[in-house]
Amino acid sequence: MSPQALEAALRQIGAERYHILHPFHKLLHGGKLNRGQVQAWALNRYYYQCSIPLKDASLIGRATDPDLRREWRRRLSDHDGDAAGEGGIARWLALTDGLGLDRDYVISTAGILPGTRFAVDAYVRFVRERSLLEAVASSLTELFSPTIISERVSGMLKSYDFINKDTLAYFNARMIQAPRDSDFALDYVKREARTPGEQEQVLAALRFKCDVLWAQLDALHFAYVAPGHIPPGAFVPKS
Repeated sequence: MSPQALEAALRQIGAERYHILHPFHKLLHGGKLNRGQVQAWALNRYYYQCSIPLKDASLIGRATDPDLRREWRRRLSDHDGDAAGEGGIARWLALTDGLGLDRDYVISTAGILPGTRFAVDAYVRFVRERSLLEAVASSLTELFSPTIISERVSGMLKSYDFINKDTLAYFNARMIQAPRDSDFALDYVKREARTPGEQEQVLAALRFKCDVLWAQLDALHFAYVAPGHIPPGAFVPKS
C-alpha cells in the first residue's frame, strides 16, 4: 500500500472497532448510568491510565532513534508530570476524588475487575515484546480520541449533577496532547512500514489495541450493567 492507503486502512479500523461504539460508552455519555456505575468506570480506567507510562518507558528503552526517544519522553511527562501532583495520572485521581472514591483505594487497584487487569497487562506486554513498529502503531487509537473526549465531556456535564468541569479536567489536556501524539505516530508508521508484512503488522497492532479498549468496557458492562455479576473482591457501588 501507499502511505496514504495505509492511513486510510488504519482510519477504517477506527471507524469499525473503536470503543466509542461500545454500548457501555453510549450509556456513560448519554447519562444513563448511576453514580456507582460511573465510579466503577473511573476506578477501572485508572489502571489503564497508570499503566500507560510503563508501556511508554519500555518503548523508549528499546528505541535507538534519539528523535523517537525525545518525542516519546513527552508522553511520560504528560502522564507522570514533572513534579508530584502534576500530569494526567494526578488529574485522573482528581476525577476519582470528585466522584467520592477513596484515593488510597483507587491507587491500590484492589477493586478493579479481572478483565480490566488482564486487558491492560496484555497491552503493556504487547509494547514490551513486539517490534518497535508494532509498539508505536498500537498507540494509534489516539487518532480517534478527540471525538470520544468531546462526546464524553459534553454528555457527562449535561447528564450528571455529580460531575463538573473541574472533575473532568483530565480531558482538557488530552484534547491537545492526543492529536500531537497521534500525528507523530502516524507519520512514523507510514514512513517505516514499507513492506506488505510490516503494513499488516501495523494494522494488526491497531486492531489489538482496539480490542484492549473494547474488552475493558465488556468487563464493566457485564459486572455493573447486565447481567450485573460483580466478581469477588471487585468494587461494589453503594448506589
